[in-house]
Amino acid sequence: MATEQLGQYEIEYAGVRLTDVDGWAAWLEIFGPTPNPMHRNAIFPAQRVAVQTLFSTEREAEQEARRIGHEMVERGGRH
Repeated sequence: MATEQLGQYEIEYAGVRLTDVDGWAAWLEIFGPTPNPMHRNAIFPAQRVAVQTLFSTEREAEQEARRIGHEMVERGGRH
């Protein structure tokens, strides 16, 4: 699982192999600011994103999860 820091937020994303079908899913978790550096504050719990899409490679799924993570953080930061 890859990790990126985006300002005060941290995203973790991955391509996850599906066992029931031949393909990959995009997986994402987002952590927000916390006063305790020993505790990560999951504001978007780990879950599949782009659920309507079945990816043919792990890399494609990972990149879509990354794109969605960036979009969610940027959109949330404007409010």
